[in-house]
Amino acid sequence: MKKIRDLVIDEQFEQFVLIKSADVRIAKNGKKFIAFTFQDTSGTIDGKYWDASEEEINKFTAGTVVFLNGKREVYQGNPQVKILHMRLTRVDEPGEPSLYMERAPLKKEEMEEEINQLLFEITNAHWNRIVRYLLNKYQKQFFEFPAAKRNHHAFASGLAYHTLTMLHLGKSIADEYPELNRALLYAGIILHDLGKVIELSGPMSTEYTLAGNLIGHLVLIDEEITKACLALKISEADEDVLVLRHMVLAHHGLLEYGSPVRPRIMEAEILHQIDNIDASMQMMLTSIRQTEPGKYTDRIFGMDNRSFYVPKDLYQKFIFFIQNKKSET
Repeated sequence: MKKIRDLVIDEQFEQFVLIKSADVRIAKNGKKFIAFTFQDTSGTIDGKYWDASEEEINKFTAGTVVFLNGKREVYQGNPQVKILHMRLTRVDEPGEPSLYMERAPLKKEEMEEEINQLLFEITNAHWNRIVRYLLNKYQKQFFEFPAAKRNHHAFASGLAYHTLTMLHLGKSIADEYPELNRALLYAGIILHDLGKVIELSGPMSTEYTLAGNLIGHLVLIDEEITKACLALKISEADEDVLVLRHMVLAHHGLLEYGSPVRPRIMEAEILHQIDNIDASMQMMLTSIRQTEPGKYTDRIFGMDNRSFYVPKDLYQKFIFFIQNKKSET
């Protein structure tokens, strides 16, 4: 049975999928419909269920596994499924939601071990204590949550994977530019998205929490740093605490992207750039992996709704690299 990302345009299919999200909306004719996002271990695809009854709205909810009969199409440059028929799973069918969750390519244990080793390079005592305190407080969520509801690293353990990839990039940049404060950069990278364990509901059927919608993860993690300082008896007025808080508050780079301040120290600017690089690469690679050579990817919402051309010769090198990586694991 094919995975969602293996489907080609106009292909009709039948398969079990997880309802990742189910938003009830009103059509122009006044009737209700459900905007679905379906998921399996390969990724997601959207689809609309028109003229939904109240019974169907109550039955087809987020976190439910269904047997979907559909046709893979494209609407305004984006992949979608035309829903022909769908039903709930039966008792003897694979209905466990965890079977259909996309996960990070590294095991949680591997990521945890590497991040724990990098903590020793945070040589400032205040930064080290704050980072360790918050990682211990949210350890389970940090290694299980996605980094987003959709767009980049929107899969189980995506938050830790995104953080670890950024640490790899940060290490390379700090090696090239010794003027950067490596300890501050590492501390900022580890904490920058930790507020998402409060902003998001969890790895399955991810939604924004009330705090996530009303406050956002930048302010939430800043509050957590303040609470950690109180618990650890560290003065919030100390300069090293202020620059750490600046790192997380400024990492979106621009005020219109949600940061209350723009980066005003080198490490904050580099953190912002690294964050953009890793998020952009993950979104592009996700689309390229399901695009034939010589064609364009689907439009990527998080990349200003652009599509990307996949050159034939470069694509072959990319496939060779992916196959080698798989054989190593």
